[in-house]
Amino acid sequence: PKSIHSIWNKIVKKGVEFEEVYDLFAIRVILNSPPEKEKEDCWKVYSFITDEYNPSPERLRDWLSNPKSNGYEALHTTVMGPQGKWVEVQIRTKRMNEIAEKGLAAHWKYKEGASDENRFDKWFQQIREMLSTQDTDSVDFLQDFKTSFLTEEIYVYTPKGDVKMLPINSTALDFAFAIHSAIGSRCIGAKVNHKLVPISHKLRSGDQIEIITSGKQKPNEDWLNFVVTAKAKTKIKDALKEEKRKIADEGKYIVQRKLEHLGAGYNQHNVETLTTYYKLHSSLDLFYQVAIKSIDLKELAEFQILGDKLDPPRVMKVLAEPKHDAAPKKDAELIIFGESSDRIMYNLVNCCKPIPGDDVFGFVTTGKGLTIHRTNCPNAAKLMANYGHRVVKTKWARNKEISFLTGLKIVGLDDVGVIHKITNLISGEMKININAMTIEAREGLFYGNVKIYVHDKEELDDLVDRLKKLPGIETVDRYDTETVE
Repeated sequence: PKSIHSIWNKIVKKGVEFEEVYDLFAIRVILNSPPEKEKEDCWKVYSFITDEYNPSPERLRDWLSNPKSNGYEALHTTVMGPQGKWVEVQIRTKRMNEIAEKGLAAHWKYKEGASDENRFDKWFQQIREMLSTQDTDSVDFLQDFKTSFLTEEIYVYTPKGDVKMLPINSTALDFAFAIHSAIGSRCIGAKVNHKLVPISHKLRSGDQIEIITSGKQKPNEDWLNFVVTAKAKTKIKDALKEEKRKIADEGKYIVQRKLEHLGAGYNQHNVETLTTYYKLHSSLDLFYQVAIKSIDLKELAEFQILGDKLDPPRVMKVLAEPKHDAAPKKDAELIIFGESSDRIMYNLVNCCKPIPGDDVFGFVTTGKGLTIHRTNCPNAAKLMANYGHRVVKTKWARNKEISFLTGLKIVGLDDVGVIHKITNLISGEMKININAMTIEAREGLFYGNVKIYVHDKEELDDLVDRLKKLPGIETVDRYDTETVE
């Protein structure tokens, strides 16, 4: 089939409509003829074809008698196919095809009578395979080109003694894909010089490799971390995409069933609405995420149904700050919470135990209202990446009436009176309530866990600074991930 770029180029340069591009699909006939009989054989084939199918006389191109300036030789005709569609037929000899594929330099190969595929032919074929990949990113292409074709090479052997040329740092898996794509996809291991090795084993010049395969094996993303050849990377990515499509089919069925249950139609508009709502790149990503249960579609309950179309929920209304302390325009989306008279239902999560003064964000849940997380919470990255549409900016209100439970880990020298100094500072001097305290002494050091009630982060930071100044105290750290209750 003709490439999209070639079709567009032809439409622009020749000023024709898409329907007038007759060589969208072409059949190529390659003859094995001696040089002295090339033209005669090509015209014989032309005669056979036009006897069977009606040709378009104005579409006959004779580049046998008058080759193109770049050396291209062939006989082109366009005939009406059995289904009433125009099909281009290209008639060439093997020599002409070599020139068309590899340029005029291939002409000298025939002049010299060389028949074996040499190193240049193999290198050229690798480049052709790379260029044939339609969806390769330009940056990835340049990187793959450098690692595959502009690096040092190694020479390895098949069990039958055939030589294979690979880039340096190639692995057994690269070798498997160099033999055949199907062998690479089913590779589970290899024997290098009769010794069993993993597929990630790096090869050296002179190695003899035997590939071990299994019909149950499938490519996975980890393979991309240790292959270096462009062919291996391309085939692995293609296999992963195909596997993703198969998994996505299940997700597609789930989405269709959910939409029909709500009374909404399964159509392009609704699928695009959901894709946009979940901030995904394509419907394939949506179906895949649903299939692997990263998205459970519970948010569909918040959508409105207008006819058979989905209408996404509106953004939460903003609770503005008092006028005398109005937030800047850039903070218009902030939700202010923490007042004792709060109308917003919120929960401080146990995974990071935020307190006033911490940098936080809100996460809208379906049943618990707003949950508050610290920005350095271990779950923050996952929530923001997968559920960005449910994350809202939040800010603490100034309030000294509410206390929040948090914890400190204290490590110091196990000395007489050190516990008294700590408790006297917390309860006596700073008037902070202690919820619980445990002390353990090991090898001359004490390890203390103190759970306390503080009003905000400023008060906690002040306590930490003062504790560090006590004699014999080595470290004071706030709990980050451990639940304190």
